[in-house]
Amino acid sequence: MFGSRLLSSLSEAGHEAELIGSEAALRGRLTDGGRPFPDALVADLTDDRLDGASMLEALRAEDLLGGLRSLAFFSHVETAVRERARQAGFELVVPRSRMAREAATVLDGLLAG
Repeated sequence: MFGSRLLSSLSEAGHEAELIGSEAALRGRLTDGGRPFPDALVADLTDDRLDGASMLEALRAEDLLGGLRSLAFFSHVETAVRERARQAGFELVVPRSRMAREAATVLDGLLAG
């Protein structure tokens, strides 16, 4: 549900966004030369099916990220998750509540540098 709202919010703000549900799917997307390379990776750290921090580290180690900007959001009560994401190298880590309110603004800020 939240993913659909996030995609809608980003789309309304003029961003082209897609939901990718696994590390394997993301790897495929990043190596698909037939499609434009994404501007940013937004990871939902509240999703227990995927370890976003480990995923980012693995993609970086394999040099698959290029200049891809990275943003992660977490549950505000999970401070250890926030710190782990920062250690993994996410450029911006924000609470999920902020993403719900300001997704496009947060992404615009990240992309602006």
